[in-house]
Amino acid sequence: MPNVDPVVWKLVSRTLVWLVINAALLFVPAGTIAWPEAWIYLALIGVMGLISGLIIGKHDPALLEERMKPFVQQGQKGWDKILLSVFFVLWLAQYPIAGLDAVRFKTSDMPVWLEAAGAFGVAFGIYAFHVVMRANTFAAPVVKIQTERSHHVVSTGPYAYVRHPMYGGAIALILGTGLLLGSWYATALGVILILLLAGRAVLEEETLKRELEGYEAYAARVRSRLIPGIW
Repeated sequence: MPNVDPVVWKLVSRTLVWLVINAALLFVPAGTIAWPEAWIYLALIGVMGLISGLIIGKHDPALLEERMKPFVQQGQKGWDKILLSVFFVLWLAQYPIAGLDAVRFKTSDMPVWLEAAGAFGVAFGIYAFHVVMRANTFAAPVVKIQTERSHHVVSTGPYAYVRHPMYGGAIALILGTGLLLGSWYATALGVILILLLAGRAVLEEETLKRELEGYEAYAARVRSRLIPGIW
């Protein structure tokens, strides 16, 4: 179709492929597609993620292009390549674990109200990602200094309250995933993922303080990393 940005087409096609992969990792281990919670999950991440991406693409195409790059890339810190690779594998592992646990073997008995809370967590996490990306054009998926884009400190919007607001959204999404899918084992794996994120936040800050002008002063002013007044 003419007059459509190639990056937008890339976003749509990648979203569809990602949904197919996620569906396979969920439904094949479960042994059935009769799993309403999984369909709700796929609908949330697919529809909300695509709408967010299209809005970002319209208002900040450079950021969308940055977000579409692979999670291992040139200019990225070596430790981040390893950490994100581990994180990605564990993230994908949530799906077959939930399928086996909650559906095929039914070893978890998640209350409906917790599944509903999980759905809210997933939706809130995706919305938080969107708010952060609208506030910070440098919200790349990897740890690197974007000198080619005149990278500078962003201290407005959610960054006025915490230094890593996107990680806060990730925590809601991670916990919400295991709860919505009805799996205590996937939720426990989510806790491990959150600990990895916390460690990444600390390492990322060391990089930013060394290499991004003004970040150390910003960190001294905004004291909380993820949770205002706590950490």
